[in-house]
Amino acid sequence: MVRPPSSEDKRESMNRLKIAIVVLVGASAGLITFSGGGSLVQVVVAVGAGLVVGVVLLAYLVRIA
Repeated sequence: MVRPPSSEDKRESMNRLKIAIVVLVGASAGLITFSGGGSLVQVVVAVGAGLVVGVVLLAYLVRIA
């Protein structure tokens, strides 16, 4: 029989979702820069900036939820 998820399972799933959101925003920034013809340095900077924006976005989403 399937049991309901425990609070630890829920917390672990939520942490994975949070990490996925941050990585998605960072990767998106890098891909947009790459498709625009950016150099490798520009792509790396865009991914770093995207990760920072992703963390800020996540903090905002957690705060309003």
